[in-house]
Amino acid sequence: MAGSASCAQLQRGFRFALFVLGTVAVFAAGSARAQAVAEPEGYRMKAFRAPVPESLTGARTVQTKEAMDLHGAGEVVFIDVLPRPPRPARLADDVVWRPRQRDNIPGSVWLPNVGFGALNPEIESYFQENLARLTKGDKEAGILIYCLADCWMSWNAAKRALTYGYSQVYWYPQGTDGWTGAGGKLEASEPVPMAE
Repeated sequence: MAGSASCAQLQRGFRFALFVLGTVAVFAAGSARAQAVAEPEGYRMKAFRAPVPESLTGARTVQTKEAMDLHGAGEVVFIDVLPRPPRPARLADDVVWRPRQRDNIPGSVWLPNVGFGALNPEIESYFQENLARLTKGDKEAGILIYCLADCWMSWNAAKRALTYGYSQVYWYPQGTDGWTGAGGKLEASEPVPMAE
């Protein structure tokens, strides 16, 4: 009898410990979500695949449904800013190098490498010239900038477009991950080439 009472107490103690641990885990997860990522004053300079802020001052942050609605209306230019790695420097000239294919939202324009924290003058000009071309010089034209979920490249690029004077900047933080998660299709793309 004493053994069964001990066993029952042990089981109750074990269940209580599990309850406490479960409560702590739920509270910790809620606290982590509650700690929103703050917008930096400047650009994100490293660790680009990390949680992003919920918004970008001056831009309109859109979720997947709104991005799909904007895409369907066809009045906003969709710009993918996922970076593209350069040809490896040590690769022999006679070796064919095939960079990884990028699938993006249909009709998008891929402007790689414009979302880094600091841009060299060539990439900066590339971004400015392509924005001007895509908007036909109208800084009030709508542009939607995206990359992947939890990718600071899109946040940096959208912020940069605002500093260039574009007033209708949409930032889509879920990018192609959110798009496909909602059943949206992607298509293979090639980046806009750099001017020679």
